[in-house]
Amino acid sequence: MLFFYEFSLICDYSLKKTLDWLDIVIESFLVNAQVAKDQRHFLLKAYLMSWITKIFPFLLWIKELKNPEVLKADAIAGATVALVLVPQSMAYAQLAGLGPQYGLYASFLPVMIAALMGSSRQLSTGPVAIVSLLTAAALGDLATDPSSYAVYAALLALIVGLFQFMLGILRIGFVINFISHPVVNGFTNAAAIIVSVSQLHKIFGIRVISTSDTDWNVACQPLTLLERLEQTGSSAMHAICNADQNYETLWRLIDAALDYVHIPTLMMSALAFLTMLVLKHFYAKIPGTLAVVVVSILVSWVVGYESMGGAIVSSINMDSVFSFKVPSFDLKAMGSLFIFAVIISLIGFMEAISVAKSMAAKTKQRLDVNQELIGQGLANITSSFFQGYAVAGSFSRTSVNASAGAITGFSSVITALIVGIMLLWLTPLLYHLPQATLAAVIMMAVFHLINFSPIWHAWKIEKHDAIVGLLTFVLTLISAPHLENGIAFGVILSLGLFLYRTMQPNFSELSAREGSSILVSAVENNLEGCKVVSLVKYSGSLYFANAAYFETKMLELIAHNREHLRYIIVDVAGINQIDASGEEVLLNLVESCSESGVEILFARIEGLDAILEKAGFKDRVGQNRFFQRRVEALRYAWREIGDPEAEFDSPLRHLIGR
Repeated sequence: MLFFYEFSLICDYSLKKTLDWLDIVIESFLVNAQVAKDQRHFLLKAYLMSWITKIFPFLLWIKELKNPEVLKADAIAGATVALVLVPQSMAYAQLAGLGPQYGLYASFLPVMIAALMGSSRQLSTGPVAIVSLLTAAALGDLATDPSSYAVYAALLALIVGLFQFMLGILRIGFVINFISHPVVNGFTNAAAIIVSVSQLHKIFGIRVISTSDTDWNVACQPLTLLERLEQTGSSAMHAICNADQNYETLWRLIDAALDYVHIPTLMMSALAFLTMLVLKHFYAKIPGTLAVVVVSILVSWVVGYESMGGAIVSSINMDSVFSFKVPSFDLKAMGSLFIFAVIISLIGFMEAISVAKSMAAKTKQRLDVNQELIGQGLANITSSFFQGYAVAGSFSRTSVNASAGAITGFSSVITALIVGIMLLWLTPLLYHLPQATLAAVIMMAVFHLINFSPIWHAWKIEKHDAIVGLLTFVLTLISAPHLENGIAFGVILSLGLFLYRTMQPNFSELSAREGSSILVSAVENNLEGCKVVSLVKYSGSLYFANAAYFETKMLELIAHNREHLRYIIVDVAGINQIDASGEEVLLNLVESCSESGVEILFARIEGLDAILEKAGFKDRVGQNRFFQRRVEALRYAWREIGDPEAEFDSPLRHLIGR
């Protein structure tokens, strides 16, 4: 903490010297300036502080630590999260196909960097289940031996970090909006199921084949669900491979469990689940993850779980702890990992920003999406240089952080320091930790991710969104372990749906009920439209992709009322932008309709007035065609028609007097 205070003092001193220098510069150019020196200092300081705090967000909260209450709250919250993070990080590392130490590496410096450089004060960064699973999927076909696995994992984290960092620097964090929430929900549900199923062999204690086994190429290659269904009669049916790179179908595991279940492992798994469930329901303030780790280690040590054939963590290789190591820049590998890096970047950040927005809404704090991208990017870059793997914001640990009373990002600094202490001195205590316990921790952590209510909610609002989410869910399950296919398919469907909607915006003929001034769609409300003067509204952009659609709808309207129609009034208030193609279509419609005896008028043109004037459109079609209000256009049309009966017969006649 002393370091942060010293850094703050250095920033203050540097700021003062910068202000003095800028003041001299200003005075040299503005000899006759009437602005007082203290006023100039105030304005300059405000500008520079705004700029500096954007680069170093922690300067916004570092001085709050002078308050003992804030410091105490952050320390307690940070320690609480650390007690959850340590076992989770080890479990998630194994889910990613790495040793447990790599999870601890990714939980030290990356957690601190994300807290210092991100804009969210409560967001807890570190290894998460979805990113770990995507890491395993990315490396499954690339890493040919265990020694290269960690190397490629660090390289993947570097690419993820650079991609996120560049998105933040270029201020284009909005790209995450191209992944719709139903797609993310469908993918998350499928991934949670895959994660859970991948841990079942550890829960049951089913035999794990090593890479040296002669049946490895038969049983342990990363296959899709459909490919595995074709092999259900093979001799390798009961041989369950290490699920670091793929998951096994549920029914295959159950079949194998009938003959190969390891009773001590199953009992240890039951103890882990029971401990976490009891604590969650009856002693919620006690960290269930930490408690189950402590209990499992003690039971494992007392009963001799390892001698019974149970799988344990054993000795954690800490020979290279905290060592700085530049990732291997393998261009071929980088090309293979790039697509996965983009997916991990966007999915991981969406998870982080969703929980960060939720926390910001509760605490009424400012959240900068682009700055958060920078923070997450730097965290992943740091992880890659210190032998970690890709990290992201965690829903569960952020909730723990907030509920424990975290006020500033210093709580995550405390979390990182405790993990560092664990790395240095306490890893031998984890020797007897059962692998079944880590599997149970993973399954309990991902259970809350299985939630289909958003898809059901989307179904009630817009069925197309729900269908996209369901298709993403199904395809992700079917294509596992190639999870990128599922999310890519979902993104393509979302973009296709977006283009479909923009290509066919809302076009409706307007009418009103007797005595009402509210104009609504005549078709949707079963109202009669005017046969002589039609009032239509178009909502959306009018550009090259949908200009033809607008033209078609206008021509259909004319064809439907060919006998009596004299004027069409276009309400352009709903057109938010127009390009050259849209302007050309409008011009062609005005000219072609005039030849057929139908005149087009434009109402409520405030939003497009400047651009149409600049383009010369108003001069070409005539200034008399443009009106500020719809009722003005109606009056003009009926006045030009000169037939009182036409006005009287119109369902819009009562609007004229308004």
